[in-house]
Amino acid sequence: MQSSSTINRAFYDVLWSESLLIRPERFNTWPLISGLLPRAPERLEIGPGLRPRLPISGTFFVDISPPVIERLTAHGGIALSAEITDLPFDDGAFELVCAFDVVEHTEDDRCVFSEVSRVLRAGGVFVFSVPVHARYWTKFDEFVGHVRRYDPADLPGLLASHGLVIEKSAVYGMQSANPRLLDVGLWFLKHKRREAMWLYNRVLMPLGIFFQKRLKFLDGLIDASGVDEIVLVCRKRIDPAAGSRQELAA
Repeated sequence: MQSSSTINRAFYDVLWSESLLIRPERFNTWPLISGLLPRAPERLEIGPGLRPRLPISGTFFVDISPPVIERLTAHGGIALSAEITDLPFDDGAFELVCAFDVVEHTEDDRCVFSEVSRVLRAGGVFVFSVPVHARYWTKFDEFVGHVRRYDPADLPGLLASHGLVIEKSAVYGMQSANPRLLDVGLWFLKHKRREAMWLYNRVLMPLGIFFQKRLKFLDGLIDASGVDEIVLVCRKRIDPAAGSRQELAA
């Protein structure tokens, strides 16, 4: 049986080699992200593909796909090849870390959250999205390399165990809920890939961006009943003991 990493590489290397780069300002995440940037000169985005949500110039990126690394570097990003479970950065290197549509691809998600917390400074912000509810699992999840969908009720405890507190969240995602439409899309991706990518790049993605809804954030974890995907804004807890130790050292 192939590992999730192997499936992800096989699918996304092909996807990104035939995709267009879309600037972060075009996504409905930009109002949130732009508001966080003034306090986050050191920032990291994990697994952005060619859909980065952070400004490309001056941002650190990690991805497993060579086409992504090459393209982001050419546009001024600091793009590195690395796994989300082994980030090549020092502890507390960033004020802001983002990971959109990434965590659900990794078998060891606890290692993911541990690594994110490690490279995030105390008081720093982690923004990420995940699909929710196992009952919504489709062939599309399997095809694109998802390992799981999350039970929303499990997220606060999972994050808290890594020093991350949910500040706010919102409904997120552009995936169609129509199973027939998903089946048609999968058939084209498997059997008519060139035509499918042309349609995706030139028609479906522009339409998806045009019809994006404004993200409506609520404090804490939203009621995710009937929701396919959510985006969460978390903050790394500040350890009072660490502050006391620093004062004593001074």
